Amino acid sequence: MGTLWDEDAETAEAVRTAIDVLRGHRIAVLTGAGVSTDSGIPDYRGKGAPVRTPMTAQQFLTDDASRRRYWVGSHLGWKAFSASSPNAGHRALAALERAGAASGVITQNVDGLHVRAGSHRVVELHGTMRRVSCLHCGQVFDRRDLAIRVEQDNPWITVPENVELGPDGDVLPHVGDDFVVPVCSVCGGVLKPDVVFFGEFIPAEKFREAEQLVHSSTALLIAGSSLVVNSGIRLLERARRRRMPVVIVNRGQTRGDSRATVKVDAGTSEVLTELARELTAADGMAPSAP
Repeated sequence: MGTLWDEDAETAEAVRTAIDVLRGHRIAVLTGAGVSTDSGIPDYRGKGAPVRTPMTAQQFLTDDASRRRYWVGSHLGWKAFSASSPNAGHRALAALERAGAASGVITQNVDGLHVRAGSHRVVELHGTMRRVSCLHCGQVFDRRDLAIRVEQDNPWITVPENVELGPDGDVLPHVGDDFVVPVCSVCGGVLKPDVVFFGEFIPAEKFREAEQLVHSSTALLIAGSSLVVNSGIRLLERARRRRMPVVIVNRGQTRGDSRATVKVDAGTSEVLTELARELTAADGMAPSAP
């Protein structure tokens, strides 16, 4: 194969088996934080991951100090977060879609890197950091425009060097009472990024969209997710009920390993690149109809 795992016979064999299992199928893809680690965005649960102190929806809505801390951290983190670029794994999945081998991507990530890599059908289960909405009137704002307002109202704010970026584009700074929290410019209401906070449920219509993508496919590829979040396991079970082959690519164990047709314990960028190269080859089989 000429890959980084040439000296690891077990991994090389797993990759070859995954290619054979997926060849000729129309593939639904589910991705987690592990797909974005090569873009400089850390994983919550991988080795060396930062300690997680998630903001809950209740804290954000009911406590002014928590909301102020969130917005300082979210702004500083977003500046570094938005500077990240799609990696080889993101580009490989976009190539699979262009070739007709993949029906689309369902992602647990909020970084928008699949969209920036060129994937067209992307279901963002946990939302996106690209947009901010007013919880009162529903007005939607582009995050870039809001960032300008935040810096105009808080000219002292800067992105610290060597910022410790969180998987959701957040950092943990010391926050003073002088930070001006952004509010809706239409009605003065509370603004919230369009992401699912800890303790919130994925919108039902968003999960139905993910289910429809799985149902329109004939195989499921899971990449970079430990499947700790229940939505991932639910989609895996939907695929199993339809007797679809399931391939998991992830460093370390996942909750779905025993249910997978093939598990590849390796980095997603390298494996997805190899899968895309083999499955989009000119002599490859055309994807089968669902």
